[in-house]
Amino acid sequence: MRKLLFTLAVFMIFGGLLYAEVPKKEKKVLIDLFHTTNGSDWTKKWDIKTPVSQWYGVKVVDDHVVEINLFRNNLVGVIPQSIGKLKYLTHLNLAFNGLTGQFPNEVTKLEGLKVLKLEMNRIKGEIPENIGKMKSLEELSLFNNFLNGSIPQSIGDISGLKILNLSSNNLKGEIPSTIGNLTLLQSLGLFENTLDGTIPSELGNLVQLKELVLANNDLGGEVPKEFGQLASLEVLQIQNNKFNSVKSLEMMESKEFLVFDYDKEVEKIDFKNLNFSKTRMADTKFEDDNDK
Repeated sequence: MRKLLFTLAVFMIFGGLLYAEVPKKEKKVLIDLFHTTNGSDWTKKWDIKTPVSQWYGVKVVDDHVVEINLFRNNLVGVIPQSIGKLKYLTHLNLAFNGLTGQFPNEVTKLEGLKVLKLEMNRIKGEIPENIGKMKSLEELSLFNNFLNGSIPQSIGDISGLKILNLSSNNLKGEIPSTIGNLTLLQSLGLFENTLDGTIPSELGNLVQLKELVLANNDLGGEVPKEFGQLASLEVLQIQNNKFNSVKSLEMMESKEFLVFDYDKEVEKIDFKNLNFSKTRMADTKFEDDNDK
């Protein structure tokens, strides 16, 4: 009898640990997200009566929410302001959904976040200037939204960033020279915006860069000779801009590239016929003028 009671006690202890509940304030944030994005119509729904650790796309470690991955799950609505309270969150992937509203400034409070993926939604507004506070970010993917304004200078403060994709938005202004501080960057996508000015020579500092896509903007001046320092580059696409000279590119060994596209001064390339499928970056955009 004593042995049976001991076994039951052990089972209850470990059973409780297995389904330990996250703090109420973290659970409330998840419920906020469920309600503000029409959770009843999600492809894979949450049963909010069950332990949070059993909810689809939610990862719990040491009784805290560390990951939310609701990629392509039919989220329609806005990201709740309370999202900034998930201070243990390291991964947030809400890509390929129907999210609308302004870019959630509260996300910048997630200073432990390593991955932020909001691509292929309909999010408006400007990228917050204080995004540089997100020092832990390694991947920031916001392509194919309706973001406007300029690229914040503070983005150069995210020193550990490896992937930065802001393509297919309505961003304007110059490319910040501070991006040259991101020496661990491997992929930089800024194509299909209305960026102007010259390409900062500081981009030559990105010696680990494998993919650079700046096509379909209003960039001008000369292509920096510092591009010759990008020894790791495999994909380069800068066509359909307004450069005065691309002489520095002609000195680069194009045979070493998987993709090497630019507007040659003698023979112009037709942007409409270019194939972006060779890159990892999407080039489709929501056709909904009402959301712009």
